[in-house]
Amino acid sequence: MRKLGRYLLEDRLGAGSFATVWRAYDPELDTDVAVKVLADNWASNADVRQRFLAEARLLRRISSPRVVRVHDVGVQDDRPYFVMDYVRGGTLAEKVGHCRPEEALRLAAEAGYAVQVLHDAGVVHRDIKPSNLLLDVGRTPAAVLVADLGSAKQLADASGLTVTTGTPAYMAPEQALQTGGFDNRADVYALGVVAYELLTGRKPFGPAGRATLAPTQTPPPPPRVPSELGAPNGIDTLLRAALSAKPENRPQTAQSFADALLSQGEGGHPSATPTRTTPLAIWLTAAAVFLLTTVLTWWAR
Repeated sequence: MRKLGRYLLEDRLGAGSFATVWRAYDPELDTDVAVKVLADNWASNADVRQRFLAEARLLRRISSPRVVRVHDVGVQDDRPYFVMDYVRGGTLAEKVGHCRPEEALRLAAEAGYAVQVLHDAGVVHRDIKPSNLLLDVGRTPAAVLVADLGSAKQLADASGLTVTTGTPAYMAPEQALQTGGFDNRADVYALGVVAYELLTGRKPFGPAGRATLAPTQTPPPPPRVPSELGAPNGIDTLLRAALSAKPENRPQTAQSFADALLSQGEGGHPSATPTRTTPLAIWLTAAAVFLLTTVLTWWAR
């Protein structure tokens, strides 16, 4: 078993272009942890190394139960790593295609509340997707935590053009096409993609998203959620707003989008439509009450 500092690496949880995340064991605290290690081919790149450590500092600074917490940093064989909470339950990527509408809406709302924590700290994530949203099954009901701030950017610095970063299927048009600055509403767009994917099992615009469109092209609207899934009546309107090509037409905060998702889950389902009381039902109820009253009066004598 490989050792990194005092941590024993056990299972690889995921790998990207810049880093690998492992489930590891901390013998001093007798607990499982997650360890993120910078890829060997990037360890000598000063810019990438600086961004990697900046992610660790940012995760440490944002103290919230909705954001993965960093506990330790280190360097071994000139490769930096940092140690985080190990969140049991996997990621939302494992829930795609396996959610009932109510659960899909609740999990998407949980993700929205987690992203709002970042925005309140002045940070836009820029790479919201199911694999960066962790499911904590140690809470009841299960909670969603946001992770992987490797692409995150301070909102104060996000008004100008920047290097395109993120995952195409989840990128807002202004982020993918660099048509101007971006703000927290780029993350709201990504949350809209996540919600659609949890509901339907597929991405609204495919793996490439809207990144292949020219800036002058009018983006197509998202496809409707199939009615046979039993999703709430108003969900198409809400998702169409969240996935609007124009940021001003989206919900303006991650929290407002999350609130709207929960509202849909609680009261927007077709089965929630109240039934009308017929005249016959009213007459039968009155007759039953009269009969019961008569019997009780006779018994009291």
